[in-house]
Amino acid sequence: MPHTMPAQPALSDNQRRALISLLVDDDPAIYEMVRTKLLSYGPPAVQWLRPHTLSSDPRMRRRAQEIVLHHARLAAEARFLEFCQGKGEGLDLEQGTGLLAQTRYPDCNPEGYSALYDAWAGELETRLDRQASPEEQLATIAWYLFDELGFAGNDEYGADPDSCFLNRVVDKRSGNPIGLSVIYLFVTRRLRLPIRGIGLPGHFVCRYQSSTKELFIDCFRRGVLLSKGDCIKYLLQSSFGFADGHLSPVSPRRILLRMCNNLVNTYAHLDQVEEASRAQRYVVALSR
Repeated sequence: MPHTMPAQPALSDNQRRALISLLVDDDPAIYEMVRTKLLSYGPPAVQWLRPHTLSSDPRMRRRAQEIVLHHARLAAEARFLEFCQGKGEGLDLEQGTGLLAQTRYPDCNPEGYSALYDAWAGELETRLDRQASPEEQLATIAWYLFDELGFAGNDEYGADPDSCFLNRVVDKRSGNPIGLSVIYLFVTRRLRLPIRGIGLPGHFVCRYQSSTKELFIDCFRRGVLLSKGDCIKYLLQSSFGFADGHLSPVSPRRILLRMCNNLVNTYAHLDQVEEASRAQRYVVALSR
């Protein structure tokens, strides 16, 4: 769980105003001391500082916003960790990715993104010919998501934490393989199509599986269709090698765990030690 500081003695109004006024001090040491003091008061400090997030003084506004954001992220992290620890393999992935997004973007509205998935699925429902072949149906979905809506793989995703948060993937229309695949899964689930996530080593794809057809969808490459042979060839040509389990569907919990592992690796690559440590707590919670 996030580290919390012991409760501090109550401040009078005058003491509080004096302390907050020092947020704009030019001396970095004084600012850091004041910041630490305010953080030690926990959530009440948010209420003290909220009016100052609209201050006409840019420095006061920025520093007040930073402390308010810090507390909001702690609260979001506590909610996400509670979710991770209380759910099994079949956890609600859409809820989980929304809570994960709030650990970095506390003002993110997961319901708003769910409404987008509803709208996209609703539009696709009007376009899909249910009597058409699976290939034709998947081509319709790919055209809409990757051509009309503009989703595409971000080749630099390993250095971009936003590629790990679905709200930012939706906002930017760009992400890593698993993020794009999860959005694809959310939309196609609403269409009641037999599609699951497949966690290849080093890559992530989706699989359409019916009694007569098996197709793999590479969402990172704009929904291109692959055969099982294509996936095996990828594995054999990589350093991973092929095992039957590599082509098996991944549970929602494992998908969320992999997303958090990606976040750890991305922050580590960027030498953002504190952020990597936060994400590692999510990995631990989901690994239990």
